[in-house]
Amino acid sequence: MQQPELCGHLQRLNQSVTFERVKHISLFSQVQIYDALNGDAPMGEEKQEKTDVTQIEKLEYALEEERKRSEECFIRLKYMQADLENLRKRFDREINEAKEHCNERLIIQLLEIVDELEMAVKIGRSSNSADTLTQGVEMTLQKLNKMLKNEGVSPIDCLGKPFDPSKHDAVAKTEKDDAKECTVVEEVRKGYVMKEKVIRPSIVKVVVKPSSKSQKEMNLNE
Repeated sequence: MQQPELCGHLQRLNQSVTFERVKHISLFSQVQIYDALNGDAPMGEEKQEKTDVTQIEKLEYALEEERKRSEECFIRLKYMQADLENLRKRFDREINEAKEHCNERLIIQLLEIVDELEMAVKIGRSSNSADTLTQGVEMTLQKLNKMLKNEGVSPIDCLGKPFDPSKHDAVAKTEKDDAKECTVVEEVRKGYVMKEKVIRPSIVKVVVKPSSKSQKEMNLNE
C-alpha cells in the first residue's frame, strides 16, 4: 500500500473513533437528562437532599426543646401567680389587723387615766372633801395632757390672736370701736392640732370693728 493511501486510511479511522467517542459522550448526557426528568437525581442532588433532611431534623428538635421550655415557663408563671395572690391576701389580712389594733397603745394609756379618775372619785366620796376630788382630777388631767403631748397633740393658742378660719370656728361676733381687726376674745371650746394638722378647730367669739352701716345707725341714735 502506498504511503498516501495509508495516511488517508489512518485519517478516516481516526475520524471514526472520534465520532464514536462523541456519540458515547452525547448518549451519557442524554441519560443524565433522562434520569433528572424521571426523578433519578445525580449524586450531588442526593447529597443536598440528605443535608436538607438533617437541617429539618435539627429544626424539629430545636422546636421541641423550645416547646418544653415554654411549658416549663408557663407552669412556673402559674405558681408565681398563686404565690402572689396568697401574698396579697396575707398583706390585706395584716393591714386589717393593724387597722383594728393601731390604737391599742393609746387605749391602754386611756385606761390608766380611767383608773385614776375612778380612784379620785372614790377618795372624794369617802373623805367628803371637794378639795381632794379636785386635786385628784387635776393630777389626772395633767397626766392626760402629757399623754396627748407625747402623741403630738397640743391645744391651739387662740385668745387675743387674729381670727384664722383654718383653726377657728366663730360662733359669735361683737363690734367694738377700738378693735384693730377680727380678733378672738373668748374661747368657747379648745381646739387641737396633731403634728401640725388641725384635728379640731377652736370654737371662739370674736370682736370686729363696727360696719359703716352700724356706725351710721349709732350716729343717728346719738
